[in-house]
Amino acid sequence: MNLGYRILKAVLSPLMRAFYRVEVEGLDNLPVDGSAIIAANHLSFVDSLFIPLVIRRKVTFLAKKEYFDDPRKAWFFRSAGQIPCDRSDGTEALESAEEVLRGGGIVAIFPEGTRSRDGRLQRGRTGVTRLALATEAPVIPCGLIGTDKVMPVGMNRPRVRRRKRVVVSFGHPIDLRRWIGFGSEAVATRPATDHLMLKISRLSRQTYAGWEPSFSTIDQRTSEALASTSS
Repeated sequence: MNLGYRILKAVLSPLMRAFYRVEVEGLDNLPVDGSAIIAANHLSFVDSLFIPLVIRRKVTFLAKKEYFDDPRKAWFFRSAGQIPCDRSDGTEALESAEEVLRGGGIVAIFPEGTRSRDGRLQRGRTGVTRLALATEAPVIPCGLIGTDKVMPVGMNRPRVRRRKRVVVSFGHPIDLRRWIGFGSEAVATRPATDHLMLKISRLSRQTYAGWEPSFSTIDQRTSEALASTSS
């Protein structure tokens, strides 16, 4: 754990716990050592603060590269050891994330790619699945509740009144490799990602607005599998 990360966490953790009522569920689903990918819903800028708050181990996030273009924010993300991600082509960021995972670290990703504007869980991008298949790291679905009340989209600073409640809920690890049985890796990443997003939606209590199955054989078989696992 680098020095910048330690300092930021030491400063921010007591402040955040003083201002907000933070509840954690399923923390024992996280491995005490070894690699893991945390895949979470994205409601607010502060999502990337609340997840590390409740985890002892260092968490490396993929953060949109625009944050690093802003001098007022770049120092924060660099000090925390975060990875800049070009949302139009995240290949370089995924390669950096692979290095972290192969070194036994934890990487956190927001599969939606951006914050939800309507409160629903948006269509998940397949990068998290490709990363999991490349590294064989388990994926931990994570649901965040209440962070949009702390700092809604469009606000430039969090609200600190009334000790707003925030819930961080971790689900059971998912091995996405089993989805390869539905077809080639290139074909299976989409249904595997939808499966993951449905798990996240149950934890975050959001409607998953992103699943649009077609009538192909792979999607028909996946539809049945998703229905059985989401009940």
